[in-house]
Amino acid sequence: MTSLRSKVFCQAARICNHLPVFLNTFLVFSITGEVSYLVLVEAPLEAEQQKSEWSGWWKAVHLLSQYFMLANICWNALLFVKTNPSIKGVFLGGDGLGQGWRYCYTCETHTPPRCSHCFDCKVCVLRRDHHCVFFGQCVGFRNYRYFLSCLLFMWSGLLYAVVMNAEVFMVILKEGVTLHSILLLLVPWIMLVSGQVSARAFAFAFIADTCVVGFLLVSAFFFFHLILLCRGQTTREWYSSRRPYSLGLLENLRHTLGLRWYLCWLCPLIPSPMPGDGIHFQVTGSLEPTR
Repeated sequence: MTSLRSKVFCQAARICNHLPVFLNTFLVFSITGEVSYLVLVEAPLEAEQQKSEWSGWWKAVHLLSQYFMLANICWNALLFVKTNPSIKGVFLGGDGLGQGWRYCYTCETHTPPRCSHCFDCKVCVLRRDHHCVFFGQCVGFRNYRYFLSCLLFMWSGLLYAVVMNAEVFMVILKEGVTLHSILLLLVPWIMLVSGQVSARAFAFAFIADTCVVGFLLVSAFFFFHLILLCRGQTTREWYSSRRPYSLGLLENLRHTLGLRWYLCWLCPLIPSPMPGDGIHFQVTGSLEPTR
């Protein structure tokens, strides 16, 4: 009985760990489908424009843009998950342990500066930034580029979706700011269950709301990590007033995104070798806390 209960608990924990990934995937493809529908069917709204050559080019440009962003989001997310950021398979070296090295009693090994143990991944991660619950993976030295590029295209994609859904908000509010329109925007589920709106109106309102909320959340994450990138810090180092690893903006970009930092954000397949190894770092100041 105890064994069965343990198996059920482990299976439930595994499902919960993957649930954010499935939810993110569902929302990304739902938003893409809804915006594609808006481009192909709802816009342009004028009958004369819908038959013009300009309309065909307009739709083609919009579809190419959104699927370019979707492909980058999916490919960067896949490479982020597939790239192992941990110390597994990495020769850390046992001689000449310098300043900033620590001993991990869980992994039973010495770990370099900026490396820390993740109790979710159950391993130490090189230049660990944080554990991303949305992907079930740690953000570290080897996969930070894919994480930041994924955030970039999620941010731009959601901004694009919010702009395209402006017409949806205008249609909902066309009769003025009424109780019905406010409830449809704030709690579309309740309006659907109570029979106040159709399934089509609910779907448009729900996805439009998701775009706005998602854009605000992703904006906060994205710009926070841009600030960290400029400061040469990780999320774990954010609270420190010292910046011993900051080498200036250009060098911070090179050491975070690779030698081709100016191109790698365009496509995850563009090679951008890292100048370091995630073990040894250039230091511009003391690692010891000031007293």
